[in-house]
Amino acid sequence: MLNSYKKRKFMVLIIMIIGGYILWLWCRPVKIIAAHQSDSYSIVLIKNYPFTDAGKMEWWLKNKEMVKETYNIPKLDKQGRYHVILWDFDDGYKELDKYDRLCFEDMKPPVNCVDKNSLMIISRDKYNVTKFIGDDGVYILQDNGLIVKRKSD
Repeated sequence: MLNSYKKRKFMVLIIMIIGGYILWLWCRPVKIIAAHQSDSYSIVLIKNYPFTDAGKMEWWLKNKEMVKETYNIPKLDKQGRYHVILWDFDDGYKELDKYDRLCFEDMKPPVNCVDKNSLMIISRDKYNVTKFIGDDGVYILQDNGLIVKRKSD
């Protein structure tokens, strides 16, 4: 009987530790590390980005004004379009020693690349329609502020 009590106590402790770790991962603040610009394409390097598409879109909508003021992103082209690609920066800048890395011309080599691990793409077309491309699909921001998942083809 004492042995089963110790097992339950141990299991509760393990569940609390795992739950605390998941909560810590979920609540970490998003950090913008750097931003790079190429015409109407903006690349923003992010740490601690939300896990879900809904969380990613919510973060962007809450912080897009701050990103605009701080980094002058997004930059519109002549037709009013833009593309913002949010990249995972958890592993930092790296050298170009792998074939699938994105390197930045505005930085001196050799440590000027990141692994290609995009988190989300936010774009606006010439008709002022904002689109989010996430892990689980494509979403359209409607005029009334609602975000609707586009049906698959």
